[in-house]
Amino acid sequence: MFTGIIEELGVVSSREELIGAARLTVRGPVVASGASPGESIAVNGVCLTVVECDGELFTADVMRETLERSSLSALRSGDRVNLERPVTPTGRLGGHLVQGHVDGVGFVLARQAARHWEVVRISLPGGLARYVVAKGSVTVDGISLTVVDVTDEAFTASLIPTTLALTTLGSKQVGDPVNLEVDIIAKYVEKLLGTRTAPPT
Repeated sequence: MFTGIIEELGVVSSREELIGAARLTVRGPVVASGASPGESIAVNGVCLTVVECDGELFTADVMRETLERSSLSALRSGDRVNLERPVTPTGRLGGHLVQGHVDGVGFVLARQAARHWEVVRISLPGGLARYVVAKGSVTVDGISLTVVDVTDEAFTASLIPTTLALTTLGSKQVGDPVNLEVDIIAKYVEKLLGTRTAPPT
């Protein structure tokens, strides 16, 4: 479980193509410190399992399912990535509950700079809009953001200077893909209500 508070901007050191998968090696001194094989690290919002760790580097395998459902398929050596370690029971929940399970890939539609922040508009894949509400939370490339407004096709969020400086959203351009994870609570509520209101069989 993660919180959507990015700890570090890492850099993809290498990418190895495997049969039906890929192996990513990422440089991230903060998150790699003390990491061991079998532990989880979120890379651009995708929960990956560490298979090797060497100093400032960690390596993780990315299965075909993950490549097909996330923007990790586009990562290449030299790309910057958002990194977060799982929250501990004694840690602060600074963002919101994030699983690291991507629900879909959106695209940056527009950016509008203001004096102290920037507003970004991101497309929503079909079926996800019902889980996104104004003033609610959404995860974009692993970053916990508060939704400003939402339509059936897109949502907007305001980016403070810290987010722009310390995450990949500072450099994302119009047309770039981003991983989206909606609020898990909304999905559970929908399922529970659907079960209760379903007609008898």
